Amino acid sequence: MIDRRPLLFTLSGIVATLVYFGAAEFIAGAFSAASAPLLILGQTIIPLVPTAMIKAAISVFGTNDKLALVITLVLVGAVLGGVIGRIGLHRRTLSFVLLIGLGILPVVLLLSTGGTILDSIPALGGVALGCGAYIGLIRLGEGVAPAGDLAGRPGEAADPITPPRGTDRRTFFGLAGGLSAVGVAAIAAGQSASILARNAAGAVTKLVLPPPATSAPEIPAGADLGIDGLATIMTPNEDFYRIDTALIPPAVDASSWSLRIHGMVEQDVTITMAELLDLPLEEHRVSLACVSNEVGGDLVGNATWLGYPVRELLKRARPSADADMVLSTSDDGFTASTPLEVLTDDRASLLAVGMNGEPLPRDHGFPARLVVPGLYGFVSATKWVTELEVTRFADEEAYWTKRGWSTHGPILVASRVDVPRAGVHVSPNQDGQVVTAGMAWAQHVGIAEVRVRIDTGEWHTAQLSEELNTDTWRQWRCAFDDLDPGTHTVTVRAVDEDGNVQISERRPAIPGSATGLHERQFVVD
Repeated sequence: MIDRRPLLFTLSGIVATLVYFGAAEFIAGAFSAASAPLLILGQTIIPLVPTAMIKAAISVFGTNDKLALVITLVLVGAVLGGVIGRIGLHRRTLSFVLLIGLGILPVVLLLSTGGTILDSIPALGGVALGCGAYIGLIRLGEGVAPAGDLAGRPGEAADPITPPRGTDRRTFFGLAGGLSAVGVAAIAAGQSASILARNAAGAVTKLVLPPPATSAPEIPAGADLGIDGLATIMTPNEDFYRIDTALIPPAVDASSWSLRIHGMVEQDVTITMAELLDLPLEEHRVSLACVSNEVGGDLVGNATWLGYPVRELLKRARPSADADMVLSTSDDGFTASTPLEVLTDDRASLLAVGMNGEPLPRDHGFPARLVVPGLYGFVSATKWVTELEVTRFADEEAYWTKRGWSTHGPILVASRVDVPRAGVHVSPNQDGQVVTAGMAWAQHVGIAEVRVRIDTGEWHTAQLSEELNTDTWRQWRCAFDDLDPGTHTVTVRAVDEDGNVQISERRPAIPGSATGLHERQFVVD
């Protein structure tokens, strides 16, 4: 007779882990999102993950990288639970100790970072229910399994669990499947409840923004070419990319928020939200881009930002002549190193509180963040910002610099093809033309020209949309006559106002931006 005990005990451990995570996440969703075990584990793991793995995750999952991490944590936990269950076949007491230890690990991590016993309730509740599921399943598993030595090893205490012999396998697998489904559903429900709670908190603390003292110019009609499939010139908040190190965006109370400017300055400065909103705020349209954006990627967006010039705040502090960097710190501990000269020149570097006519969404830095034209976000766009330390590059390293990325992060001229989509079949329009279109950007320098070619043919100069300013992207359009039926490749390259031609050599994003020309294949019918 086949001994199914190893399988049944392994499944018992897996199911117990899913029940643990499900119960804990569900309780945390109603109790406190910050006490969720998956959040605690994720926040502990993220700083330890090698740069190459982070880059790969962003490349594969894009803005869903946080969801991918949560799923990975659950899967790893399930595997560990399975191993513990298998150990329990002959070492019952040890398996319980390991299962409880796995469950209280988030509690230890939480308490070591300033959490309270009250914050431990979700994890402890999960441990209780997970262990209950484990006990119930191994009792059933023993009833299903053939008779054997289930008493443990010599010297172990007698097993207090009396196995009900003759249990049908269907009962075991039915219960295991049901508990697993409930666990997974509870994880999803807990995550959703946490999101709803954050949104509700955001609604309660939502700022009433004053009208700008300086408004952004009206968007000219020619700024958007109106081509189907082409990204709009302004990116709605809900479509704006999100890349950061926070597994869950911090819930920062605007009424108690403040920004401290210190370090190599003559005068420390602290400004509250009320004081910030009383200042003459300015509106500026600025495109932001992530350094992890692959060639042709969508980790770039354009918004109208409302805020106060950072240079004016730094003037109050009077930085030392020896300083060359500002280390900005987020509420969640993230840091970015920005050249001091960039924050003190005449560009629209803002301490922003508004985005596209609304207070900053929580995902994008509520209640305040930095917006710096011309630099990738990893060295400038600190969200939930609470500190600006004036210092030197030689003395301090920011979060990503410690992980092998560059220190200054200037945005390189770039472009992409949006139309036609890769692999689609297209027919010439009524004029016999095939239209190609896309986006180009070179923040704080500006796009001067976009060139497009089909296959290995000559480069053609594209039509450009009207420029909003040098800090924003532009749309481009290029139509081709008399393309033969079959597969073709469209390639684009941009030139900025300083004459810099987009780099054609393919290289990865690390340490300072992916380069290469974007191309797409399509089929002409």
